[in-house]
Amino acid sequence: MSAKKGNLGAAGELAIRALIERAPLASSLALAFKAEGFRLALVGGPVRDAILGRLGNDLDFTTDAHPHQSKKILKSWADNTWDTGIVFGTVAGKRDDTTVEVTTYRTEKYEENSRNPDVEFGDNIEGDLSRRDFTVNSMALELTTSTPEFIDPFDGLSDLTKKILRTPASAEQSFSDDPLRMMRAARFASQLGFEISPEVLSAMQTLSSRISIISAERVRDEFIKLLMSDNPRLGITILVDTGIADLVLPEIPKLRLEIDEHHHHKDVYEHSITVLEQAIAQESRLDGPNLVIRLAALLHDIGKPKTRNLIEGGRVSFHHHEVVGARLSKNRMKALRFDNETIDAVETLVALHLRFHGYGDGEWTDSAVRRYVRDAGELLTHLHVLTRADCTTRNAKKADRLARTYDSLEERIAKLEKEEELSKIRPDLDGAQVMKLLEIKPSADVGKALDFLMELRMEHGPLGEERATEELLQWWKARRHP
Repeated sequence: MSAKKGNLGAAGELAIRALIERAPLASSLALAFKAEGFRLALVGGPVRDAILGRLGNDLDFTTDAHPHQSKKILKSWADNTWDTGIVFGTVAGKRDDTTVEVTTYRTEKYEENSRNPDVEFGDNIEGDLSRRDFTVNSMALELTTSTPEFIDPFDGLSDLTKKILRTPASAEQSFSDDPLRMMRAARFASQLGFEISPEVLSAMQTLSSRISIISAERVRDEFIKLLMSDNPRLGITILVDTGIADLVLPEIPKLRLEIDEHHHHKDVYEHSITVLEQAIAQESRLDGPNLVIRLAALLHDIGKPKTRNLIEGGRVSFHHHEVVGARLSKNRMKALRFDNETIDAVETLVALHLRFHGYGDGEWTDSAVRRYVRDAGELLTHLHVLTRADCTTRNAKKADRLARTYDSLEERIAKLEKEEELSKIRPDLDGAQVMKLLEIKPSADVGKALDFLMELRMEHGPLGEERATEELLQWWKARRHP
């Protein structure tokens, strides 16, 4: 195995051997390109991940074949193919459980106020690697030579060993060309536990305003990858410290409220990040990493800056911050083009995150418990996770009391669920029965009657058809003859 620059080393050779063993399809694809007289190299993230021992089933390749030639070869090799990125030189395919993207060597030129590059196809892999985001992603493994050839013109392997993020060209030029790379730096720091080099961090601070030319959808997708990493605290803090968050998620840096001299309220930013981490620690209740709970945990207190009020004795209040926060969460997520289902779920959780604190030491009525379950709906387990994560007090006795009180609430919910099937709460009569009893046609009155019966159900539990009929007729009589 040879290298155009640097020495792969024993550990790297073992990793590449493991790559070839674990991804035999890469070798078969290389043979298909070689048979047509073209070169093919595994490139970027898969090479990095192979060396780190975390290779997935998505493989990226680069080639000297032009896109239509790549498409022809892929069609004969893959189970299915698609060419939505062909204008940028990329075609893709899937064989078994492996997805591949093949991109023609290329160079790019950018207009200053546009993310869309003018793509020109190149004739060598070194030029292609020079345009990539970070040196650890600028390594390649040439597969069409007699033995696999490791290509590392920018010392990416050295940076990978040092766990540091640098850019192949100057960071200023790289981020000016594609400002989303600044968010990608924060994401890789979170995902890989890497440090960002001082010159890269400085360029991120200097060019942070450039992120505004990136589409909301691409910003959203990059932020989701960061948030779903093992250590989102690191990436979020980088975005805040560099000023990028001021433009893409301004509600988060605003959480860094000035702490009053008596320290009568917590650092809301630190609290929110801790809640996020504590929610992540409970994600087994949600069957693994969960975007909705992570968003709700991060955003649950973003209403505090707008509701902060100094009160007598130097204390601070944040009245109704859950209501304001729910609205702000919805607006921010809409701006980032999140889907409606995710927006609605996060908005609901932020609005409900304080509800438990009205529970006191367990004095809630059955009616209140029913309403808690009804309002949370399918998000009840999410709300359990968020509410427990929202306890960040250092007072062990207080934390233990809150945990035990919430235990008792969950126990009461389970008991009522068993007795009443809380998740299926419905009025004791349906719409057809209401119309027949009241002798009315479909109208707003039917809805009002069902709302009345639902309130009775929430307040008193199951009434039975006979009592529900009696209550409905009395209600209807009072409405018609007040």
